[in-house]
Amino acid sequence: MYKYDNYDKTVVNERVAQFRDQTNRFLAGKLSEDEYRPLRLMNGLYLQRYAPMLRVAIPYGLLSAEQLRMLAHIARKYDKNYGHFSTRQNIQYNWPRLETVPDILADLASVEMHAIQTSGNCIRNVTSDQFAGISVDEIEDPRPYCEIIRQWSTFHPEFSYLPRKFKIAVSGAENDRAAVQVHDIGIYLVKNDQGDTGFKILVGGGLGRLPHIAVVIKEFLEKKYLLSYLESILRIYNLFGRRDNMHKARIKILVKAIGAEKFAEMVDEEWQQVKDSAMLLDDREIERVKQYFTQPDYDPDASRDDSYQLQLSNDQAFATWSERNVQAHKIPGYHAVYISLKAPGNPPGDATSEQMELVADLAEKYSFNEIRVTHDQNLVLGHIKQADLYPVWNDLKTQGLATPNIGLMTDMICCPGLDFCALANAGSISIANQINQHFDDIDYLHDIGDLQIKMSGCMNACGHHHVGHIGILGVDKKGEEFYQLTLGGSASRDAALGDRLGPAIPKNEVADTIKKILTAYVDHREEGERFLDTYKRVGIEPFKLSAYYQSQ
Repeated sequence: MYKYDNYDKTVVNERVAQFRDQTNRFLAGKLSEDEYRPLRLMNGLYLQRYAPMLRVAIPYGLLSAEQLRMLAHIARKYDKNYGHFSTRQNIQYNWPRLETVPDILADLASVEMHAIQTSGNCIRNVTSDQFAGISVDEIEDPRPYCEIIRQWSTFHPEFSYLPRKFKIAVSGAENDRAAVQVHDIGIYLVKNDQGDTGFKILVGGGLGRLPHIAVVIKEFLEKKYLLSYLESILRIYNLFGRRDNMHKARIKILVKAIGAEKFAEMVDEEWQQVKDSAMLLDDREIERVKQYFTQPDYDPDASRDDSYQLQLSNDQAFATWSERNVQAHKIPGYHAVYISLKAPGNPPGDATSEQMELVADLAEKYSFNEIRVTHDQNLVLGHIKQADLYPVWNDLKTQGLATPNIGLMTDMICCPGLDFCALANAGSISIANQINQHFDDIDYLHDIGDLQIKMSGCMNACGHHHVGHIGILGVDKKGEEFYQLTLGGSASRDAALGDRLGPAIPKNEVADTIKKILTAYVDHREEGERFLDTYKRVGIEPFKLSAYYQSQ
């Protein structure tokens, strides 16, 4: 795990002091709201429907036990005893008092954390695969490159006021678990024909009002050119991105307007001027950063334990949990464990201070002091010996963190919606509860299998509804909450935007309509087909017919 050097510590501590002064001046009436707004946004602070919201950065989703305990402390002392983990691998606090935010930032700085550039028109938190460094399908660990990008982008003087917010994701695996193709810049680690590892660069992805899947503009980029090429992309965007209309200011609009080929040419022309400059990333610098992400001291005898198989045979509940929540690890005898933050009745992504403290304890005891935050609003313990899976499961149960639903329909992505957000048109958490209550049979959920439901309370798409197998978008119809459904979306390597099913449906009919959609799936699926496979094969009509024209 990356540890701050003196430069990092100085930057973060100075920012805390700076923002404390800015906030004090605002509260004293010496700064207007218009003057204070860009300052608070650059420190992750929003003014929401009922209270301020503070978004804290968790770079590439990696936390230590000490850091998670601090997040728990902040939830207890400054909020309503919980935090909300988001799809950017960040955590959000929905109820801090404005005057306490500088104190929160000071507490965060004490454990090498901050809220810098988690909002505003700048380069946001760089995200990655929750299984980085441990997955069996990995080409190379992407986290060192995420850290290099973080250092390059933090307080970058040229990119502090871009036309619009800017998001980057990096994946080093064959399977995409980071939604790379719906980012402003997406980066895949790939091998060329000579066996060298470099980067495939995509641009122009994004959701919101005008969703787009990113396009490839560089099939293979040598590692040494990573920063100079990213710099060139940002410069072209900063020069030519629209600033007259915030809804058309994202890089996806620029790429679509001029075409991917022309955009790539403009980037290449800029890049030729800077590619061999001081931004050249030499092997020594890459290796320096890699030293922060070395493998822990694994037990070479871990695979010899046979108690895990015995426990699977003797305890069906444990076996059910293991089937969904335990993932393969590249080291024999070890596994990664998903901690579901999607228990029935729990707002998706929320964790209490007690839950966070338990996870921190388990990380210290069983997982080399490390916790990972997923793009899907769950947590992961990355290095659990198979002999320890049973006691970990038993401990997770004590805090409601052992729901065996990873990848199933109740493992929903869900934004805060109308309950908190000033931009929302409709609720999301209430719909999640409705779906959980309607689909409470675990055997039925397992029969349906892999199904990603993603839900947003407005067109800003914080819940990534466009790329859900089933997407749910809240809309306002003359003061009433309605929900628009889409089918067939994906955020994986086969990334696609969902197709609109039909007219929006009333709030109380969402779960019933999903049941009708699943009935069509069961009627049409072939052996071994996931929901998405069946949808791609038969198209939207059978689902539309079932949802709108057939009674149950």
